[in-house]
Amino acid sequence: MGCCSSRSSDSPASRVTRWRSTGIVALRDARLKVRAISIPKEVPNEVLQVGNSLRTLDLTNNKLVEIPQEIGTLANMQRLVLAGNLIEIIPANIGYLQNLKILTLDRNRISILPEELGSLSNLQQLSVPQNFLLCLPKSIGDLRNMSVLNVSDNKLKELPESIGGCSSLEEFQANGIMNRIFVVQLQQNCNSLSPNLNSAFSASTKLTERLHGSSEFIPARQPNHNGPVPTNGWIWRV
Repeated sequence: MGCCSSRSSDSPASRVTRWRSTGIVALRDARLKVRAISIPKEVPNEVLQVGNSLRTLDLTNNKLVEIPQEIGTLANMQRLVLAGNLIEIIPANIGYLQNLKILTLDRNRISILPEELGSLSNLQQLSVPQNFLLCLPKSIGDLRNMSVLNVSDNKLKELPESIGGCSSLEEFQANGIMNRIFVVQLQQNCNSLSPNLNSAFSASTKLTERLHGSSEFIPARQPNHNGPVPTNGWIWRV
């Protein structure tokens, strides 16, 4: 009796009911409390069945290869965490997640982000470090509510001119990207960005010129940091 009862309480239907109640699906590290679920290559169907009740989906450190197109049906999701997987492509349907505020894609194999990313009008934080990004979509300039952007440790050679449209940007991280063209492009668009980020950028440039004699190399720098200036990337933070 006890065994059967335990299995019943852990059925797919009961999991969906529980997730709908909390609005949170957290399946990190494949250390799943639900033994019947494994995530070798795909998102469990039960996750998609949570539907509009889902607010947070965390699938960190699994072996996900792709994200199903059906991800776009989770219209009320506010936080999507897919860090530490094997994802190469983000489906265009992600643009339907109009309520998404935080998108975390760290440590995957992504080389390009869809233009539909610009449809995420409520996005506040975009994190894509340690991927293979060659460029950012032009539509990134449509993310006018984005305050944090992390593109560290990618293969970016340049920034789209539209980056200037990110008027709410307060923190920009680009560690591991040392490209003069990249810096110049950000300088050119700086006046369109948040005044606070603009000030942080200007201060960093002046500090670099004082230390290195030119603004070709802009080290990572955090406000109120009294120690030595790091030299492995850039951080402009308000």
